[in-house]
Amino acid sequence: MAIWKDSSTAPKDGAPAPADAATKNELDFLREPAPAPRRAPSQSNESVIGAEITFVGKIDGAGSVRIAGKFEGDVNIQGDLTIDAGAKLTGSVRAKSVAVAGEIEGNIEGAARVEVLATGMVTGDVKAGTLTVAAGSRMRGHVEFGWSEGELANRGAFTLGNRQAS
Repeated sequence: MAIWKDSSTAPKDGAPAPADAATKNELDFLREPAPAPRRAPSQSNESVIGAEITFVGKIDGAGSVRIAGKFEGDVNIQGDLTIDAGAKLTGSVRAKSVAVAGEIEGNIEGAARVEVLATGMVTGDVKAGTLTVAAGSRMRGHVEFGWSEGELANRGAFTLGNRQAS
């Protein structure tokens, strides 16, 4: 097979020679759109509940969880919990950190950090080390932040002289 095109096969009217079938098939991949890349989780140990999924149960574990759909049940994880915009979680939450862009209907306890984004809504009590609330977000419930776990447990009692009162 020659590397150059034989000029003897070109039409005499100056129009380009038609491409042979082999050349046409070899170049078809250039016209087809490339498949969309799969979106990888932000962390390698992150579990995702998709936007079109409704899940009822309990989540318990060491990893991180991102909820983009609807979840009914308690979440107790040692990693981060992310509630995407448009998602809803109904149940109690215990996690290292919680980011809410969707909706949580339930209490958040023992989190080191809670962040309620502008589209977020929390209906329930929040106990966290730090709390960030963006303008436009909504909350209904009691909030305690800035206390460590030990301080939260002992906060209800105080000492007067040698007597303890509640």
